[in-house]
Amino acid sequence: MRKQRRGGLLIPALAAIVALAACLALGNWQLERKAWKEGLIAALQERLAAPAAQLPSRSMWRDLNAQAAEFKRVTFPAEFLHDKEALVYASPSALRPDVSGPGYWVITPAQLPGGSIIMVNRGFVPEAAKDPAQRSPGQTKGIVDLTGVMRWPEPRGTFTPADDPAHNIWFLRDHFAIAAAKGVDLTAPFYIDLESPTPAGGVPKAGTLTVSLPNKHLEYALTWFGLAGVIVVMFAAFAFMRRRG
Repeated sequence: MRKQRRGGLLIPALAAIVALAACLALGNWQLERKAWKEGLIAALQERLAAPAAQLPSRSMWRDLNAQAAEFKRVTFPAEFLHDKEALVYASPSALRPDVSGPGYWVITPAQLPGGSIIMVNRGFVPEAAKDPAQRSPGQTKGIVDLTGVMRWPEPRGTFTPADDPAHNIWFLRDHFAIAAAKGVDLTAPFYIDLESPTPAGGVPKAGTLTVSLPNKHLEYALTWFGLAGVIVVMFAAFAFMRRRG
């Protein structure tokens, strides 16, 4: 009888071990994610707090990557090509908590003095001001000194709507796709999120990026470790009852 009872514990024990291992693995993974997120936040804070440097020269662009250069502040002179601007639907952003309500990011090609072109996110416009004619004072003319942050294209999510180039409406800040649709010869792997200046009339609204990324990985890790503890207690109680019964 005792052997039968012990044998009856084998399958539950194996199931408990598998579940326990999974919970512990997921808990450790969340701790690794926590360390990664803390490093990311620290790097963002450091880069966004640093003084703006001169925009890297075109000869350096092909060697730049997001890991080394994204969110670095730069300054440069350029002239906007307003006839080739694009509107990207603005969803809530953890980096721009000052922006809310339905509206768009205005992505505009900017020509550098040497002739190269980079794409610049000039800032937010509300739905009522998406037509350039409604914000003509903000269509800055001539070469201006710009300060902003280097950014890389966003990944397209599973539920991101398809862009509508025919109506100049986009749902992703993919500056390569926008440049191609506008006939712009683009070689820079980055685009610029403009900090300043905000033009006359206040739109598009440029702004400083704020680091407010959620970091709940410790909570998630404790949840998984807690579940692991529950599995141990439940199996111990189950085994005790089986041995007694």
